[in-house]
Amino acid sequence: MAKREDDSPHPIDVYVGGRMRLRRIQLGLSQGALASKIGVSFQAVQKYESGDIRISASRLYDVAQALAVSPGFFFEGYPDGLVAANLAHDFQTGAEGEVSETFDRREVMSLIRGFYGIKDKQIQGDILRLISKLGHRELDTEQPH
Repeated sequence: MAKREDDSPHPIDVYVGGRMRLRRIQLGLSQGALASKIGVSFQAVQKYESGDIRISASRLYDVAQALAVSPGFFFEGYPDGLVAANLAHDFQTGAEGEVSETFDRREVMSLIRGFYGIKDKQIQGDILRLISKLGHRELDTEQPH
């Protein structure tokens, strides 16, 4: 594969890192706790999660074991092509309404943990639909004051 001209992380590295972060948060693990489980520094975990450094196959396997998922988990839902590159760039830079900053907020982490704590799939679906409707309704029905 050719080197990227702008030295930015490859979109798949950013995506895999984001999935790693999501699962770590779901389990309530700190970066330091995950680092201890896989034998790296917490700074390495930070760089894996941001896509700044690539995760080798053996390390990805270790991460999967530590997070109790299959290695395929990190690639699930990855969109192909140029759309993926744009999404990864937007996620990394916060181009979509400060996404990267929003994802770091404690409230979001708490919501993620709470959501995955719900065992009833029907209730999970209902909550997703409710949040989606409330979010879109605010955007669609906002009136100037």
